Amino acid sequence: MNISEFTRTINEWGRNNVPFLFVVDFEMKKPFVFRLDDVNPGEILFDINGFTNAPAQQRHFIDNDIISLTNPTTWLQYKRRFETVLRHLEYGDTYLANLTIESGIQLKYSLCDIFYRSRARYKLWYRDEFLVFSPEIFVQIKDGKIYSYPMKGTIDAAIPRAREIILMDKKELAEHVTIVDLIRNDLSLVANQVKVNRFRYVDELRTNYKTLLQISSEITGDLAPDYHGHLGEILVSLLPAGSVSGAPKSKTLEVIREAETNERGYYTGVFGYFDGNNFDSGVMIRFIEKCGEGYIYKSGGGITTQSNAEAEYQEAIDKIYVPLN
Repeated sequence: MNISEFTRTINEWGRNNVPFLFVVDFEMKKPFVFRLDDVNPGEILFDINGFTNAPAQQRHFIDNDIISLTNPTTWLQYKRRFETVLRHLEYGDTYLANLTIESGIQLKYSLCDIFYRSRARYKLWYRDEFLVFSPEIFVQIKDGKIYSYPMKGTIDAAIPRAREIILMDKKELAEHVTIVDLIRNDLSLVANQVKVNRFRYVDELRTNYKTLLQISSEITGDLAPDYHGHLGEILVSLLPAGSVSGAPKSKTLEVIREAETNERGYYTGVFGYFDGNNFDSGVMIRFIEKCGEGYIYKSGGGITTQSNAEAEYQEAIDKIYVPLN
């Protein structure tokens, strides 16, 4: 299915109140959408804010020792990518770019087992090819209003005064302001009366290694009365997600392609569902992909002119974890 067929199908099913599940990759080359009734739990498991097709199962045998890092992207490899982004930042081509890496990992359990054991707002297991356990909302649509919750800023909660440190950090503030402005502009393409309702609130996330604090904001807008028949256009107009690309979006995508060299695929894409009335979707971060006989974990973070390469590299490595129940 190409992106045009994807858009038309979602428009039609939205207009006719047909419930569906969709997945779209970062490059928008391999999107797919299924009627919810046609989703086979033997091939696809999802849990979207508690809306799930997963059979109830108890996986007591899984302990906290789920994942181990075996072949991380090296510092020198990361530094080359970082310097490419930094050069474009200094030229003014971009003022925020999300830079990602791939690291080899070893898993103690299967992707399906980890789906059941992990804890996240948005979980997706796809044909044993990849697993997502993402905390980040892309957009939600309820009663004619569209909501977005861009997430930028992460810190180890065990650090003394962690909440104060991250909220007062000038680099983190600049990065978050940039993303909020980008998402507000994106929503203005499809909605009216766009505004920031909450700015930089703190969520707590427990992982198999540590507890993290993450910073988000809430942005809302009003959709036209006939929005159900335009769900595909609304979705595609907002892709790729600003929090995992950067600003300005179109030029920053060119910078990302140059720095990362490889396509991201479904990592940092978006998935979600429509129940016939409401729409919910998440950004596909916290991502494990099967690669041959092994697995890779994809992670990253935002880069600005104020970024420190060593700190950004460490943040990308620190994001290699499984959030646990």
